[in-house]
Amino acid sequence: MILVTGATGFVGKAVVQHLLAKDASRCIAVAVRRDGQHWPERVLSRLMGELEPSADCSTALADISLLVHCAARVHVMADTAANPLAEFRRVNVEGTLNLARQAAAAGVRRFVFISSVKVNGETTQPGHPFTAGDAPAPLDPYGISKREAEQGLRQIAAETGMEVVIIRPPLVYGPGVKANFAAMMRWLQRGVPLPLGAIDNRRSLVALDNLVDLIITCISHPAAANQTFLASDGEDVSTSELLRRMGRAMGRPARLLPVPAGLLKLAATLVGKPDMAQRLCGSLQVDIEKTRQLLGWSPPLTLDQGLKKAAQGLN
Repeated sequence: MILVTGATGFVGKAVVQHLLAKDASRCIAVAVRRDGQHWPERVLSRLMGELEPSADCSTALADISLLVHCAARVHVMADTAANPLAEFRRVNVEGTLNLARQAAAAGVRRFVFISSVKVNGETTQPGHPFTAGDAPAPLDPYGISKREAEQGLRQIAAETGMEVVIIRPPLVYGPGVKANFAAMMRWLQRGVPLPLGAIDNRRSLVALDNLVDLIITCISHPAAANQTFLASDGEDVSTSELLRRMGRAMGRPARLLPVPAGLLKLAATLVGKPDMAQRLCGSLQVDIEKTRQLLGWSPPLTLDQGLKKAAQGLN
């Protein structure tokens, strides 16, 4: 049986839905923090509580052979924790490794871990994408915690024989997406002029359906064992082009003003938001050639198809 953690989240919920649709007879177990949530008939709810370093996961892990770990303390733009790195480590490192050790002891054969491209770093030079074999260079507390979790999982795999598969997605978008991606769609929907018509960067993204398809592939593919994979739609675009194509997907023209990127960066720095300018103007590309070759995998959706589904989910 497959257990999915973080099953109420953006990615975890989609994983459960796709697994149910893929096999009409399959039952899926989900690890939940509290009772009382409604699930489809073939979903078995397993109470595990919070992802804590001392959590007892034995009930959730009973009869489980495959585990997809989506639960995490996620990256937040304005973290209010007194020590963000310590809090990310408590959940994403110590909590994850506690779960993994108990999973190995319970006989789980494969542990699929949803990590982040932030393990690789924050930016790339155009035409020089991150690869799965690059030396990790995380910069923020979230990326550092994911890197440390990966290290601990590989050690557990070496000690126990449980297979570990690591997937590092970039920005994930799709129906129900939130944060900056949803804000950009709402701006386009309202016809708000945006000063983003002259951005010549390159960004990799991954549609939710594409990421979930890769996760499901990694659950059972023999070649996935103890490997690290990057994920994307296989097409990189500038912020300007992304907004234009997002507008087409929504049936709304993108009203983009050709403000130079340098001026945007200066303005963002003056108002104390240099990170926002980096995300809009900087490049972050990933190379999925290893994912394609080793797994024989290709993204099922094109970028435009993914944007259309995301736009439909906004209505």
